Amino acid sequence: MAVLLLDIEAELSVWEHGRAVWFEKQFPVAEPAYHLALWLQSPAAGHEDFEFDSMQAQEGTIRVVNSDQGWRIGAVSAPDFWSAPVGWDALVSEIKHFGRSVRDGVTAMGIDPVFIPEL
Repeated sequence: MAVLLLDIEAELSVWEHGRAVWFEKQFPVAEPAYHLALWLQSPAAGHEDFEFDSMQAQEGTIRVVNSDQGWRIGAVSAPDFWSAPVGWDALVSEIKHFGRSVRDGVTAMGIDPVFIPEL
């Protein structure tokens, strides 16, 4: 499973108001899709922040934190960047969209995406 999580790459980006505000080319997208799905399924979802602990990338590569204004997304590679705050429902919707996109891409490659939990 580790090979699939690390070897399936695509551009990963955060968009606000129709423009990309953060992106990484050739990012192993299956791994964060897997970990975000597990986070959403855990009792910590909505109560604790998410920090992507990758098998190969720097810890905190992707962070999802709760603030007084709502949930924000940031990245250790861009320490001054934080997305605009969004509500929990909007965040969950986008994480589910991301997970579906990764699963669809994996399926298009002829690989069964069973290793990425469905949300």
